[in-house]
Amino acid sequence: MKTPIFFSLLLLIGCQNKPTNSEAVTELPVPQEIAMITNDDAADERALRTDTIYLSEDKNSSITHVLANLVDLKADQDSIMTSKFRLDFYQNKNKLISSKVVIKNYEKGSEWGGSIGLTNTSHKNSPFIQLGFGYPACGYVHENYLYYFKNNSLQLVHQWNTMSDSGWGNWLEIVNPSNDSDPKSFYCKTVAFVPADEDENMDMGVLTHSDSISFELKGNQWSKKLLSAKDKAYFQKKMTFDQFNSAE
Repeated sequence: MKTPIFFSLLLLIGCQNKPTNSEAVTELPVPQEIAMITNDDAADERALRTDTIYLSEDKNSSITHVLANLVDLKADQDSIMTSKFRLDFYQNKNKLISSKVVIKNYEKGSEWGGSIGLTNTSHKNSPFIQLGFGYPACGYVHENYLYYFKNNSLQLVHQWNTMSDSGWGNWLEIVNPSNDSDPKSFYCKTVAFVPADEDENMDMGVLTHSDSISFELKGNQWSKKLLSAKDKAYFQKKMTFDQFNSAE
């Protein structure tokens, strides 16, 4: 199942091929629940810029939009910009909760986007919220965040980056076995399709799968487990650019 989301850089499709890598399974840190920021905290952070991320036109949606407030922007000695954002989650005019994220390699002109749901088959009342931030052009890395909002509690479930450059790049594929809008488990893997530099045929590329992760809801907290060796491909296949795109 293929799901284009806010930027064309990210595809959310099934990862039915589970890795057979015999290396030890790695337990990843349990993503912590994010506490609500008080009004006093927010008052101390004057926004340098605020973007509105529209998620739903349904007034009954648990989250209708998010205000992304740029509250800090600093350059290091190498002129690399680090930005800090406060993300305010709203239901209509009511602010419900906030989260803070730090993004390095900030590019002026970068944009926020978002959607509700884990995949394109998710219902509009899904508790999952996907947010992405990056410069809207080929070759730029985008930061992506998967949040879970339920019972007035917000949790950052997963964070990853994507990049696309004229059909090449890397992205995340997610599968929801139950096809439920509020599943108790799901899976994902990192997929990349890059040029095969050693091949004289400039149209030849290499498709790889890596970092297969399972997610499970335990109580009211999501936990995740790395099922393959970190940052190591467990699947590789050479194919031409046209072959890859015809299979998509």
